[in-house]
Amino acid sequence: MTKKQSSATEISTIVDSNKTIYVYQREKLTKPISIRELPWTPKQLEFIDLALDKKTKIMLVKGPAGTSKTLLSVYIALKLLNTHRVSDIIFLRSPVESSDSKLGFLPGTAEEKMSEYLIPFSDKLDELLSRPDQKYLLEDNRITAIPVGFMRGRHLSVRAVILDEAQNCTFSELVTITTRLGHFSKLFILGDPQQSDLQNGKRRGFPDFWTLFDDEDSRNQGIATFEFEIDDILRSEIVKFIVRKVSTFKQIV
Repeated sequence: MTKKQSSATEISTIVDSNKTIYVYQREKLTKPISIRELPWTPKQLEFIDLALDKKTKIMLVKGPAGTSKTLLSVYIALKLLNTHRVSDIIFLRSPVESSDSKLGFLPGTAEEKMSEYLIPFSDKLDELLSRPDQKYLLEDNRITAIPVGFMRGRHLSVRAVILDEAQNCTFSELVTITTRLGHFSKLFILGDPQQSDLQNGKRRGFPDFWTLFDDEDSRNQGIATFEFEIDDILRSEIVKFIVRKVSTFKQIV
């Protein structure tokens, strides 16, 4: 999202659970940012409490459009960045076109190709940060975007990672992403199973991945599942009506 080079990395000694762990990471944020507090609902506050818990390492978040999955995850990522619990925010998305229409060939670098898919993320930054704070984070290379296919071989420590539109990922891609996680990182995997952009269920690994880790053993390891329902939709009443209507139609069919 920016051409500027990353600031210097360092070896940090971090104490956790009475153990000294050496983590190779970037220097932390040098000045604070001001994050807007929104009128969160009780369900959203439940999400925030779980997400900020240091024991929570991965959150699998399922819910229909308009339930603020991405907004909440960006809010938490900014909070973690501002309190020096992470040094960077990474936004992941599978560059999958809609099954109903095609963008065609997109020229440029991988970063430039991803820019079309970053608009929802930029919208959330607009809601939560002033323009000067956004500029500061972008120019300091604190927020980056990576296509899912570029994640192999990566090691992610002390970072907040947001995988949006996870319903467009295969099971194998979700395994790749979760196994990149190093010490002191937080990963959000966000999906709406009703909005897969590829036909015939070719890439729909998210429902199976959700089910696999929706158990007590996973929770004990810091992997949490969280589900928003149709009643949690806040975007507008018309969106709530549409999602409910479509859900009923699919059940009938």
